Amino acid sequence: MDELRQKYLNAIAAAGDETALEELRVQAVGKKGEVSLKMRELGKMTPEERQIMGPKLNALKDEINSALAAKKAALADAALNERLAAEWLDVTLPGRPRPQGSVHPVSQVTEEITAIFADMGFAVAEGPQIESDWFNFDALNIPPEHPARQEHDTFFMSRADGDNRPPHVLRTHTSPVQIRAMQAQGAPIRVIAPGRVYRCDYDQTHTPMFHQVEGLAIDRDISMANLKWVLEEFCRAFFEVDGVELRFRASHFPFTEPSAEVDIRCSWAGGTLKIGEGDDWMEILGSGMVHPKVLRAGGIDPDQWQGFAFGMGIDRLAMLKYGIPDLRAFFDSDLRWLRHYGFSALDMPTLHGGLSR
Repeated sequence: MDELRQKYLNAIAAAGDETALEELRVQAVGKKGEVSLKMRELGKMTPEERQIMGPKLNALKDEINSALAAKKAALADAALNERLAAEWLDVTLPGRPRPQGSVHPVSQVTEEITAIFADMGFAVAEGPQIESDWFNFDALNIPPEHPARQEHDTFFMSRADGDNRPPHVLRTHTSPVQIRAMQAQGAPIRVIAPGRVYRCDYDQTHTPMFHQVEGLAIDRDISMANLKWVLEEFCRAFFEVDGVELRFRASHFPFTEPSAEVDIRCSWAGGTLKIGEGDDWMEILGSGMVHPKVLRAGGIDPDQWQGFAFGMGIDRLAMLKYGIPDLRAFFDSDLRWLRHYGFSALDMPTLHGGLSR
Protein backbone atom coordinates (compact mmCIF):
# COMPACT_ATOMS: atom_id res chain seq x y z
CA MET A 1 0.00 0.00 0.00
CA ASP A 2 2.91 2.35 0.63
CA GLU A 3 4.11 1.79 -2.91
CA LEU A 4 0.57 2.41 -4.24
CA ARG A 5 0.30 5.63 -2.25
CA GLN A 6 3.67 6.93 -3.41
CA LYS A 7 2.93 5.96 -7.03
CA TYR A 8 -0.25 7.98 -7.28
CA LEU A 9 0.85 10.97 -5.14
CA ASN A 10 3.90 11.40 -7.38
CA ALA A 11 1.81 11.04 -10.53
CA ILE A 12 -0.76 13.58 -9.27
CA ALA A 13 1.97 16.09 -8.41
CA ALA A 14 3.46 15.68 -11.91
CA ALA A 15 0.11 16.02 -13.78
CA GLY A 16 0.20 18.93 -16.19
CA ASP A 17 -3.49 19.47 -16.91
CA GLU A 18 -6.96 18.43 -15.79
CA THR A 19 -7.18 15.69 -18.47
CA ALA A 20 -4.16 13.88 -17.06
CA LEU A 21 -5.55 14.38 -13.58
CA GLU A 22 -8.87 12.78 -14.53
CA GLU A 23 -7.05 9.75 -15.99
CA LEU A 24 -5.17 9.29 -12.71
CA ARG A 25 -8.42 9.49 -10.75
CA VAL A 26 -9.94 6.73 -12.85
CA GLN A 27 -6.81 4.57 -12.50
CA ALA A 28 -6.70 5.02 -8.73
CA VAL A 29 -10.21 5.36 -7.30
CA GLY A 30 -12.49 4.73 -10.29
CA LYS A 31 -14.81 1.70 -10.31
CA LYS A 32 -12.00 -0.42 -11.75
CA GLY A 33 -9.13 1.54 -10.18
CA GLU A 34 -6.37 -0.09 -8.22
CA VAL A 35 -7.57 1.16 -4.84
CA SER A 36 -11.16 0.15 -5.62
CA LEU A 37 -10.05 -3.34 -6.57
CA LYS A 38 -8.08 -3.62 -3.32
CA MET A 39 -11.22 -2.69 -1.37
CA ARG A 40 -13.16 -5.46 -3.10
CA GLU A 41 -10.63 -7.96 -1.77
CA LEU A 42 -11.69 -7.14 1.79
CA GLY A 43 -14.53 -9.68 1.47
CA LYS A 44 -12.04 -12.53 1.06
CA MET A 45 -10.14 -11.61 4.22
CA THR A 46 -10.68 -12.80 7.76
CA PRO A 47 -12.38 -10.44 10.20
CA GLU A 48 -9.08 -9.68 11.84
CA GLU A 49 -7.45 -8.80 8.49
CA ARG A 50 -10.43 -6.58 7.52
CA GLN A 51 -10.07 -4.60 10.77
CA ILE A 52 -6.49 -3.82 9.81
CA MET A 53 -6.75 -3.36 6.03
CA GLY A 54 -10.15 -1.58 5.89
CA PRO A 55 -9.09 1.65 7.66
CA LYS A 56 -5.80 1.70 5.75
CA LEU A 57 -7.54 1.44 2.37
CA ASN A 58 -10.11 4.13 3.32
CA ALA A 59 -7.30 6.41 4.46
CA LEU A 60 -5.43 5.78 1.20
CA LYS A 61 -8.55 6.54 -0.85
CA ASP A 62 -9.19 9.79 1.09
CA GLU A 63 -5.55 10.87 0.72
CA ILE A 64 -5.61 10.29 -3.05
CA ASN A 65 -8.93 12.18 -3.41
CA SER A 66 -7.56 15.10 -1.37
CA ALA A 67 -4.42 15.21 -3.51
CA LEU A 68 -6.55 15.16 -6.68
CA ALA A 69 -8.73 18.06 -5.40
CA ALA A 70 -5.72 20.15 -4.34
CA LYS A 71 -3.97 19.59 -7.67
CA LYS A 72 -7.15 20.45 -9.57
CA ALA A 73 -7.49 23.75 -7.66
CA ALA A 74 -3.83 24.55 -8.28
CA LEU A 75 -4.20 23.88 -12.01
CA ALA A 76 -7.32 26.10 -12.13
CA ASP A 77 -5.49 28.96 -10.36
CA ALA A 78 -2.53 28.62 -12.70
CA ALA A 79 -4.82 28.65 -15.74
CA LEU A 80 -6.64 31.75 -14.45
CA ASN A 81 -3.39 33.59 -13.78
CA GLU A 82 -2.14 32.70 -17.24
CA ARG A 83 -5.39 33.94 -18.80
CA LEU A 84 -5.31 37.16 -16.81
CA ALA A 85 -1.72 37.75 -17.88
CA ALA A 86 -2.62 37.18 -21.53
CA GLU A 87 -5.92 39.13 -21.51
CA TRP A 88 -4.92 41.94 -19.07
CA LEU A 89 -6.94 45.13 -19.33
CA ASP A 90 -6.89 47.98 -16.79
CA VAL A 91 -10.51 49.01 -16.33
CA THR A 92 -9.87 51.27 -13.33
CA LEU A 93 -10.16 55.06 -13.57
CA PRO A 94 -6.98 57.08 -13.29
CA GLY A 95 -6.32 58.70 -9.95
CA ARG A 96 -8.19 61.97 -9.53
CA PRO A 97 -7.80 64.59 -6.83
CA ARG A 98 -10.64 64.84 -4.35
CA PRO A 99 -13.00 67.63 -5.48
CA GLN A 100 -12.79 70.71 -3.33
CA GLY A 101 -15.97 72.74 -2.79
CA SER A 102 -16.11 76.51 -3.10
CA VAL A 103 -18.45 79.11 -1.67
CA HIS A 104 -20.33 81.02 -4.38
CA PRO A 105 -19.52 84.77 -4.52
CA VAL A 106 -23.20 85.61 -3.91
CA SER A 107 -23.18 83.55 -0.71
CA GLN A 108 -19.90 85.10 0.37
CA VAL A 109 -21.04 88.68 -0.25
CA THR A 110 -24.34 87.99 1.52
CA GLU A 111 -22.37 86.88 4.57
CA GLU A 112 -20.17 89.97 4.35
CA ILE A 113 -23.22 92.27 4.18
CA THR A 114 -24.87 90.47 7.09
CA ALA A 115 -21.73 90.77 9.22
CA ILE A 116 -21.46 94.52 8.58
CA PHE A 117 -25.09 95.34 9.36
CA ALA A 118 -25.13 93.01 12.36
CA ASP A 119 -22.35 95.11 13.82
CA MET A 120 -24.68 98.13 13.46
CA GLY A 121 -27.55 96.37 15.21
CA PHE A 122 -29.55 95.10 12.20
CA ALA A 123 -31.24 91.71 12.43
CA VAL A 124 -31.94 89.51 9.39
CA ALA A 125 -35.59 89.14 8.28
CA GLU A 126 -36.87 86.64 5.73
CA GLY A 127 -40.08 86.11 3.77
CA PRO A 128 -41.62 84.01 0.98
CA GLN A 129 -40.45 84.32 -2.61
CA ILE A 130 -44.02 83.92 -3.92
CA GLU A 131 -45.89 86.96 -2.67
CA SER A 132 -49.41 88.29 -2.87
CA ASP A 133 -50.08 91.31 -5.05
CA TRP A 134 -50.88 93.28 -1.90
CA PHE A 135 -47.55 92.66 -0.13
CA ASN A 136 -45.49 93.14 -3.29
CA PHE A 137 -47.24 96.29 -4.58
CA ASP A 138 -50.20 97.74 -2.67
CA ALA A 139 -48.60 97.79 0.78
CA LEU A 140 -45.58 99.55 -0.73
CA ASN A 141 -47.67 102.38 -2.21
CA ILE A 142 -47.16 101.17 -5.77
CA PRO A 143 -50.28 102.25 -7.74
CA PRO A 144 -52.08 99.94 -10.21
CA GLU A 145 -50.83 101.93 -13.21
CA HIS A 146 -47.16 101.70 -12.17
CA PRO A 147 -44.93 100.09 -14.89
CA ALA A 148 -43.60 97.55 -12.41
CA ARG A 149 -47.07 95.97 -12.27
CA GLN A 150 -47.09 95.21 -15.99
CA GLU A 151 -46.46 91.69 -17.26
CA HIS A 152 -43.34 92.72 -19.15
CA ASP A 153 -41.66 93.56 -15.82
CA THR A 154 -43.16 91.06 -13.35
CA PHE A 155 -43.68 87.30 -13.25
CA PHE A 156 -47.35 86.75 -12.38
CA MET A 157 -48.52 83.35 -11.13
CA SER A 158 -51.44 81.95 -13.14
CA ARG A 159 -54.69 81.01 -11.38
CA ALA A 160 -57.35 78.48 -12.25
CA ASP A 161 -60.21 79.60 -14.47
CA GLY A 162 -62.91 81.34 -12.49
CA ASP A 163 -60.59 82.28 -9.61
CA ASN A 164 -61.07 86.03 -9.15
CA ARG A 165 -58.71 86.47 -6.20
CA PRO A 166 -55.82 88.94 -6.62
CA PRO A 167 -52.85 87.31 -8.37
CA HIS A 168 -49.63 86.15 -6.76
CA VAL A 169 -46.24 87.13 -8.13
CA LEU A 170 -42.61 86.11 -7.87
CA ARG A 171 -41.48 88.94 -5.63
CA THR A 172 -39.79 91.75 -7.55
CA HIS A 173 -37.91 93.00 -4.48
CA THR A 174 -37.44 92.05 -0.82
CA SER A 175 -39.50 95.06 0.32
CA PRO A 176 -42.48 92.79 1.18
CA VAL A 177 -40.27 91.33 3.91
CA GLN A 178 -40.15 94.80 5.48
CA ILE A 179 -43.96 94.93 5.62
CA ARG A 180 -44.11 91.48 7.20
CA ALA A 181 -41.39 92.42 9.70
CA MET A 182 -43.23 95.61 10.71
CA GLN A 183 -46.48 93.71 11.15
CA ALA A 184 -44.77 91.04 13.24
CA GLN A 185 -42.45 93.20 15.38
CA GLY A 186 -43.85 96.72 15.32
CA ALA A 187 -41.61 99.68 16.12
CA PRO A 188 -38.81 100.37 16.85
CA ILE A 189 -37.23 97.98 14.37
CA ARG A 190 -33.93 97.57 12.57
CA VAL A 191 -33.67 94.76 9.98
CA ILE A 192 -32.09 93.82 6.67
CA ALA A 193 -33.84 91.51 4.19
CA PRO A 194 -31.50 89.62 1.83
CA GLY A 195 -32.89 87.15 -0.69
CA ARG A 196 -33.77 86.16 -4.26
CA VAL A 197 -35.98 88.38 -6.39
CA TYR A 198 -37.36 88.05 -9.93
CA ARG A 199 -37.91 90.43 -12.82
CA CYS A 200 -38.37 90.06 -16.58
CA ASP A 201 -34.95 91.26 -17.65
CA TYR A 202 -31.84 89.62 -19.09
CA ASP A 203 -28.56 91.14 -20.29
CA GLN A 204 -24.96 91.60 -19.14
CA THR A 205 -26.03 93.41 -15.97
CA HIS A 206 -29.56 91.98 -15.47
CA THR A 207 -30.92 88.46 -15.01
CA PRO A 208 -34.49 87.17 -14.47
CA MET A 209 -33.46 86.03 -11.00
CA PHE A 210 -30.99 87.96 -8.87
CA HIS A 211 -30.26 88.76 -5.24
CA GLN A 212 -31.10 91.89 -3.32
CA VAL A 213 -30.73 93.17 0.22
CA GLU A 214 -32.94 95.87 1.69
CA GLY A 215 -32.63 97.62 5.00
CA LEU A 216 -35.20 99.20 7.29
CA ALA A 217 -34.79 101.23 10.47
CA ILE A 218 -37.73 102.82 12.30
CA ASP A 219 -37.64 104.88 15.49
CA ARG A 220 -38.99 108.16 16.78
CA ASP A 221 -36.16 110.51 15.75
CA ILE A 222 -34.52 108.84 12.72
CA SER A 223 -33.56 111.17 9.86
CA MET A 224 -31.72 111.20 6.53
CA ALA A 225 -28.55 111.96 8.48
CA ASN A 226 -28.78 108.54 10.13
CA LEU A 227 -29.32 106.96 6.72
CA LYS A 228 -26.24 108.68 5.33
CA TRP A 229 -24.07 107.52 8.23
CA VAL A 230 -25.26 103.91 7.95
CA LEU A 231 -24.57 103.77 4.19
CA GLU A 232 -21.15 105.40 4.55
CA GLU A 233 -20.15 102.95 7.27
CA PHE A 234 -21.39 100.06 5.18
CA CYS A 235 -19.46 101.11 2.05
CA ARG A 236 -16.33 101.77 4.08
CA ALA A 237 -16.46 98.29 5.63
CA PHE A 238 -17.61 96.39 2.53
CA PHE A 239 -15.11 97.85 0.06
CA GLU A 240 -12.46 97.93 2.82
CA VAL A 241 -11.52 101.54 2.00
CA ASP A 242 -11.18 104.22 4.65
CA GLY A 243 -11.94 107.17 2.39
CA VAL A 244 -15.48 106.76 1.06
CA GLU A 245 -17.53 109.63 -0.38
CA LEU A 246 -21.22 109.25 -1.20
CA ARG A 247 -23.44 111.54 -3.23
CA PHE A 248 -27.21 111.60 -2.74
CA ARG A 249 -29.33 112.52 -5.76
CA ALA A 250 -33.03 113.28 -5.50
CA SER A 251 -35.15 110.55 -7.05
CA HIS A 252 -38.60 108.99 -6.76
CA PHE A 253 -39.66 105.67 -5.31
CA PRO A 254 -43.29 105.01 -4.37
CA PHE A 255 -42.36 103.57 -0.99
CA THR A 256 -40.08 106.39 0.23
CA GLU A 257 -40.46 110.16 0.54
CA PRO A 258 -38.09 111.87 0.14
CA SER A 259 -36.17 109.41 -2.04
CA ALA A 260 -32.55 109.43 -3.13
CA GLU A 261 -30.24 107.43 -5.32
CA VAL A 262 -26.78 107.04 -3.87
CA ASP A 263 -23.56 107.34 -5.90
CA ILE A 264 -20.06 106.49 -4.72
CA ARG A 265 -16.89 108.29 -5.82
CA CYS A 266 -14.65 106.02 -7.87
CA SER A 267 -12.02 105.82 -10.57
CA TRP A 268 -11.93 103.67 -13.73
CA ALA A 269 -8.31 104.44 -14.65
CA GLY A 270 -6.84 101.64 -16.74
CA GLY A 271 -10.11 99.76 -16.70
CA THR A 272 -9.74 99.01 -12.96
CA LEU A 273 -12.36 100.16 -10.49
CA LYS A 274 -11.01 101.96 -7.44
CA ILE A 275 -13.47 103.05 -4.77
CA GLY A 276 -12.97 106.30 -2.83
CA GLU A 277 -10.78 108.10 -5.36
CA GLY A 278 -10.99 109.69 -8.79
CA ASP A 279 -13.50 112.01 -10.43
CA ASP A 280 -16.18 109.49 -11.47
CA TRP A 281 -19.41 108.61 -9.71
CA MET A 282 -21.22 105.26 -9.78
CA GLU A 283 -24.79 104.60 -8.65
CA ILE A 284 -24.91 101.71 -6.16
CA LEU A 285 -28.30 101.81 -4.41
CA GLY A 286 -31.62 103.53 -3.79
CA SER A 287 -32.84 104.87 -0.46
CA GLY A 288 -35.12 107.29 1.32
CA MET A 289 -37.43 107.92 4.26
CA VAL A 290 -40.23 105.37 4.57
CA HIS A 291 -43.50 106.70 3.12
CA PRO A 292 -46.30 107.18 5.72
CA LYS A 293 -48.61 104.90 3.71
CA VAL A 294 -46.03 102.10 3.91
CA LEU A 295 -45.79 102.56 7.68
CA ARG A 296 -49.58 102.29 7.99
CA ALA A 297 -49.59 99.13 5.86
CA GLY A 298 -47.08 97.68 8.33
CA GLY A 299 -49.30 98.57 11.28
CA ILE A 300 -47.17 101.49 12.50
CA ASP A 301 -48.49 104.99 13.24
CA PRO A 302 -46.59 107.48 11.01
CA ASP A 303 -47.46 110.31 13.42
CA GLN A 304 -45.39 108.62 16.12
CA TRP A 305 -42.67 106.84 14.16
CA GLN A 306 -40.47 107.45 11.14
CA GLY A 307 -37.57 105.66 9.52
CA PHE A 308 -35.40 105.06 6.50
CA ALA A 309 -35.08 102.24 3.97
CA PHE A 310 -32.56 101.30 1.31
CA GLY A 311 -32.01 98.55 -1.24
CA MET A 312 -29.09 97.28 -3.28
CA GLY A 313 -28.21 94.34 -5.54
CA ILE A 314 -25.99 91.70 -3.92
CA ASP A 315 -24.82 90.35 -7.29
CA ARG A 316 -23.83 93.82 -8.45
CA LEU A 317 -21.89 94.47 -5.25
CA ALA A 318 -20.04 91.19 -5.82
CA MET A 319 -19.22 92.25 -9.38
CA LEU A 320 -17.86 95.61 -8.21
CA LYS A 321 -15.79 94.26 -5.32
CA TYR A 322 -14.32 91.18 -6.98
CA GLY A 323 -14.04 92.36 -10.59
CA ILE A 324 -16.62 90.01 -12.14
CA PRO A 325 -17.54 91.39 -15.59
CA ASP A 326 -20.77 89.56 -16.49
CA LEU A 327 -23.73 89.01 -14.17
CA ARG A 328 -25.02 86.07 -16.22
CA ALA A 329 -21.97 83.99 -15.28
CA PHE A 330 -23.28 83.86 -11.69
CA PHE A 331 -25.97 81.40 -12.84
CA ASP A 332 -24.16 79.40 -15.56
CA SER A 333 -23.11 76.55 -13.21
CA ASP A 334 -19.58 76.63 -14.64
CA LEU A 335 -17.22 74.97 -12.15
CA ARG A 336 -14.21 76.61 -13.77
CA TRP A 337 -15.74 80.03 -13.07
CA LEU A 338 -16.53 79.04 -9.49
CA ARG A 339 -13.00 77.74 -8.89
CA HIS A 340 -11.67 81.10 -10.07
CA TYR A 341 -14.08 83.38 -8.21
CA GLY A 342 -15.19 81.06 -5.38
CA PHE A 343 -14.17 81.27 -1.74
CA SER A 344 -12.90 78.71 0.71
CA ALA A 345 -15.56 77.22 2.93
CA LEU A 346 -13.50 78.28 5.95
CA ASP A 347 -13.15 81.88 4.77
CA MET A 348 -15.91 83.26 6.98
CA PRO A 349 -16.17 87.07 6.82
CA THR A 350 -15.78 88.92 10.11
CA LEU A 351 -15.22 92.60 10.76
CA HIS A 352 -12.28 92.03 13.08
CA GLY A 353 -10.66 89.36 10.90
CA GLY A 354 -11.33 90.95 7.54
CA LEU A 355 -14.22 90.43 5.17
CA SER A 356 -12.08 89.10 2.32
CA ARG A 357 -8.67 87.45 2.62
